[in-house]
Amino acid sequence: MNKFSSSLLLITILSVIYFSSCNNTTQPTEQVPDLIASYRDTTVKPGDDFYRYAVGNWVKNNPIPASENSWGIWSLVNEESFKRIRLINEEAASQKDAAKGSNAQKIGDFWFTGMDSTSIEQQGLSKIQPELDLISAIKDKQTLLDELAHLQMIGAGALIQADIYQDEMNSNKEVLHFSQGGIGLPNRDYYFDMGERFVKIRAEYLIHVSKMLQLLGEDSATAAKQAAAMMKLETALAKASRKLEDLRDPYANYNKMSVDAFTKITPSLNWKMMLEKMNIKNIDSVIVGQPEYYKQVEVSLKSVSIADWQTYLRYNLISAFAPYISSKFDNQNFYFYRTVLNGVKEKRPRWKRVLNAEEGLLGEALGQLYVQKYFSEKTKKRYEKLVDDIFTVYRERIQGLSWMSDSTKQKAIHKLSTVVKKVGYPEKWKDYSSMQIGRSSYVENIIAGNIWNYNDAVEKLYKPVDRTRWEMTPQTWNAYYNPSNNEIVLPAAIFIIPGIEDSLVDDAIVYGYGGASTIGHEITHGFDDQGREFDEKGNLRNWWTKEDGDEFNKRAQMLVKQFSSYTVLDSIHINGEATLGENIADLGGVVLGYEAFKKTEQYKKGELISGMTPSQRYFLGYALSWMGHAREEYLAQQIKTDVHSPNFIRINGPFSDVDAFYEAFNVKEGDKMYLPDSLRVKIW
Repeated sequence: MNKFSSSLLLITILSVIYFSSCNNTTQPTEQVPDLIASYRDTTVKPGDDFYRYAVGNWVKNNPIPASENSWGIWSLVNEESFKRIRLINEEAASQKDAAKGSNAQKIGDFWFTGMDSTSIEQQGLSKIQPELDLISAIKDKQTLLDELAHLQMIGAGALIQADIYQDEMNSNKEVLHFSQGGIGLPNRDYYFDMGERFVKIRAEYLIHVSKMLQLLGEDSATAAKQAAAMMKLETALAKASRKLEDLRDPYANYNKMSVDAFTKITPSLNWKMMLEKMNIKNIDSVIVGQPEYYKQVEVSLKSVSIADWQTYLRYNLISAFAPYISSKFDNQNFYFYRTVLNGVKEKRPRWKRVLNAEEGLLGEALGQLYVQKYFSEKTKKRYEKLVDDIFTVYRERIQGLSWMSDSTKQKAIHKLSTVVKKVGYPEKWKDYSSMQIGRSSYVENIIAGNIWNYNDAVEKLYKPVDRTRWEMTPQTWNAYYNPSNNEIVLPAAIFIIPGIEDSLVDDAIVYGYGGASTIGHEITHGFDDQGREFDEKGNLRNWWTKEDGDEFNKRAQMLVKQFSSYTVLDSIHINGEATLGENIADLGGVVLGYEAFKKTEQYKKGELISGMTPSQRYFLGYALSWMGHAREEYLAQQIKTDVHSPNFIRINGPFSDVDAFYEAFNVKEGDKMYLPDSLRVKIW
């Protein structure tokens, strides 16, 4: 997902279920329960905790399964989708006449090897032993650098974080970006936070690394010593890394320089030679997000022993491929990364894990078959109309802003008018014909897929920017705004409303669930604290007057203060600076969706459904999009690493700023969600 994009908490493989058209005002009948009404906990006052009021009954009756770190609406759709995609895979695997190199052949063979647990156990480490041998053969700094380059290409990258995407200052060019990375814990805070939760995680990490090294053949005393050395190395890298909120400044994280200038930061890394080893040739400049991190890389390359580097690379390799080799490695990897960090008690069944791996490597091959089977042109047009409705309202909202000058308004409206709207699926699909997938080894297929995707990314450096590309597959329950392309991308699966028949979905739910939480949210990203820094061509350029920029920042800081006051668990608060862009997008989405809904016949008629007004159902529809709950371990990780607020705050937070919410539910002073008018944030 694009680094400035929005995520709806989890990127999962989901199915497409048709929902009502924007003009459908068919009402639920008495014979069919209104799920929106049934999810509520009416013992909770809406103005005290709208999340619990709206979906509390569903949360009470739907505990988180042992195999999951959270459970919610995404999970409901996910279950049906997994079944559909499994059928596609089983059908492909059974085809004896699938053409070599075809999508069906690759999907079928990938599925076959992933499900062949007997062969996976028998093969053990044998299929990645050649990679372990390369690490063992490191004898000096040059062979260390050669191996660092090689690991980047096979999907086990360590120390160096390289990505290829558009130049923020010149969106017509793809550029190689380097950013901080190199650590095994979720982010820098996990190495330094002295809270009891994080102290325990660091202790568990040392034990985990030691056990993984023991599985590779080290005795317990040696493994413990090696794990401590690796922790020291990673802690130094973490100390030189920026905090989550500091990574959101597009100017501060844009440092374009020549390859020679980059080499001066890390003299031990001759970047011309290093890039050649990484199959990247004939480029003259790079963008370094956090130069101070690479200064520490230089220090570490000079001070850390070859033996300790071998430990570090050996662990990174086995950690990257543990889920695809024998169970003893998979189980230990699962225990730390899923149980310790996320609270998950047991693995998902193998078939689901194989589908998740396939999604990451062959997503569009799967998506092409998926769309043919489950997505219609009629549904695509339905989504496109909803998008147009939200854009129309946004234009009107900009024109009516009291705090923005006419000069900036005109530029904002122009930018909005040039946004590219991608709905459903790509116009052209990736060609996977050169990816080598066979039936001999699951982990070899994983590596082959990694190499193909790496080379596919590198090829972008030498071609004009392909603005038709998608960064998500059609079957993904997610969406994003890409500032460099000034585009909103809405995969087919994002508008699903699970458990509600097409004929029973009224406009209030559609506009809250799809119009607000998805379309309105994503287009607001084009004008949040980061997105507003980009012009209509996707370039970092200040198109605001100073006065308008100052006023925007003043209002944004009010939102920072509001969200920073919310406690999630223990003494852990929302990071208002880090989550600002998503909070602005949530607030913008709620307002835009509601204004668009007010133009529908359902709103104008004002008829009750299940005893609820159209406005009340709109806000319940929005809450439906965040219905779910999560384990404490996962919430703690989310606060430290994610720019999105937890689900319940994505409901209660923005609603507290929206006057229409107060009117719809008669929220009064004294209610827990009440904010005086002077503290209600109004941006877009």
